[in-house]
Amino acid sequence: MSKKIIRIGHGSGGRLSRELIEEIFLKHFQNPMLEDLSDSARIQLGAEHISFTTDSYVIDPVFFPGGDIGQLAVSGTVNDLCVSGAIPKYLSTGFIIEEGFPVNDLIQITKSMAREADEAGIKIVAGDTKVVRRGQCDKIFINTSGVGIVPEGREHLKNQDSIKVGDKIIITGTLGDHAIAILSARENLLLDEEILSDATPLVSMTEKVLHNPADVRFMRDITRGGLATVLVETCHKRSYGIRISEKEIPTKKSVRAVCELYGFDPLYLANEGKIMMVVNPDKAELMIKTLKQHRLGKHASIAGEITDKHPGKVVMRSIVGGQRIVEMLSGEMLPRIC
Repeated sequence: MSKKIIRIGHGSGGRLSRELIEEIFLKHFQNPMLEDLSDSARIQLGAEHISFTTDSYVIDPVFFPGGDIGQLAVSGTVNDLCVSGAIPKYLSTGFIIEEGFPVNDLIQITKSMAREADEAGIKIVAGDTKVVRRGQCDKIFINTSGVGIVPEGREHLKNQDSIKVGDKIIITGTLGDHAIAILSARENLLLDEEILSDATPLVSMTEKVLHNPADVRFMRDITRGGLATVLVETCHKRSYGIRISEKEIPTKKSVRAVCELYGFDPLYLANEGKIMMVVNPDKAELMIKTLKQHRLGKHASIAGEITDKHPGKVVMRSIVGGQRIVEMLSGEMLPRIC
């Protein structure tokens, strides 16, 4: 790494995060299961295929429009399992709590976690709690690890190897809701329309579209780094590229308005309840119909396709008709977003 200190951008999910992973963690932890760099590790135990994932949540503020850190911790880990094709089964959770944190707030957070786990059909079966002195932690940090079972026929979803030229790119809903909800809470923004975080478990929606798993080539949840980073990582060092249309990328007017005010690009905003899917082009319209029938997929859109025209690159056609290369997030737009 060019810099010998950790910067806030190393936690962004973008280019600096990738450097940190490849140059330090992957170098020293290297093994075949880790090399996929997917949201979940795929492990075979006897006849069963297992997905295993872990994540830590340091969001500020702890309570925000549409949710709290507990809801986020459960849904974020559940969604990492879902996009690997797994059915979430078990969850562990670890709490690091600052001395002086209100007990009633902890109760509210655990109630949120229980509610989200129940909705996702996952059981919280293990945990750990540590308390540190005032000033040694910012309120509360939560780690969650999840285990899910991968049904037969979904093994290909662990990486991009099944993606083919001509496949369609689907975005399951409006971008940037979570990031702008957090920004509005931090800045006390007075908006004409309240923007709520989209943090929610997506297992009920993914199970609908995986009814015929061969029609889905690949899935990623669009979290830190936004859609741009997910797309760039999907075609990184591949023999295909990705072409998307700005006009077909779903974004709420209220989110676009805040982006214009702050100079943000919705492509790079974090989400906690949206998925990028690569699907069989012959089934894309049917997939959209299926998604729109689900409450979490009402704004689903076919936003682009896989192409052989510019291998390893993402190109976006703008609303006015021009084209530009879409790069991975560099730096940090909104730190501590999840």
